[in-house]
Amino acid sequence: MTTLKREQLPADATLVRPGALWALVLSGAATLETADDRRTVLPGDAVLVDPRTAHRLTADVDTDLVHGDLRRTVPSTPWPSPLVLRGFGGEHPGIVALVTTCPLTVQCKADLFAAAYAGLIGAAISSVSHTAEAVGDQVTDARGPASDAQVAEVVAALAASPGERWTLDRMAGLVHLSRSALTERFRRATGHSPMRMLREVRMHRARTLLTEQCLAVTRVAFEVGYGSVAAFSRAFAADHGVSPLGWRAAPAAASDTSGARYPQERPAEPRRHRRARADQQQWPDAVPVQ
Repeated sequence: MTTLKREQLPADATLVRPGALWALVLSGAATLETADDRRTVLPGDAVLVDPRTAHRLTADVDTDLVHGDLRRTVPSTPWPSPLVLRGFGGEHPGIVALVTTCPLTVQCKADLFAAAYAGLIGAAISSVSHTAEAVGDQVTDARGPASDAQVAEVVAALAASPGERWTLDRMAGLVHLSRSALTERFRRATGHSPMRMLREVRMHRARTLLTEQCLAVTRVAFEVGYGSVAAFSRAFAADHGVSPLGWRAAPAAASDTSGARYPQERPAEPRRHRRARADQQQWPDAVPVQ
């Protein structure tokens, strides 16, 4: 997943998004049409359409929805396309909080925050009762965790306020879990620890502030929760192989045709950073989506 945004569609307007589509209707109603199917999508319903399925989503009335280009990278089960998830919002309030609070635009080649973001949605799609609705087919392999609402709620809180003084105890207290229970759920849902996810959220926000809002590096450092410019610059360079100013000054030639920014090659990691690399590996039961 590279983009996710909230949009108000006036009545009779059609959502134009080629390729893969994941959408969640927050209010109003819309009609999803494919070559051989037509169905109404109501508040709380979500839809997933793979990139090979021609589709059109039209607002029946003024409709508030969130949509993005979620797609499965390694299909392991025969999910139908389109897949309509009735009552998705009611069963996954944490996901609703996340997607309505945190828009997403990927600006670099590898974005662990975006991958984990997509993984949370993918796990929710796979879980609980979302196994039978859609075109009369049955999804038989629910590989996501039984519940990811707490993880999604924490990620939404981190993304909404990355500059606050977050600790593992504070994150766990937010959803009434122990530190170990929260860490286990994070690893199963995202492949990363809570503190690693906090770093990714902060780096994701920092890239946006540097490139889209052109804020001074000092301002960016404090906006994303670092106590000094030096600490922020070290963390940013460790993740991107280039300083914050170097990232912002990267020539346009470093972008691909879709507008994604590609930082310079990252230098070899010192030994002390190698342990963190293991934290980036996906658990075998993580949902393979982008």
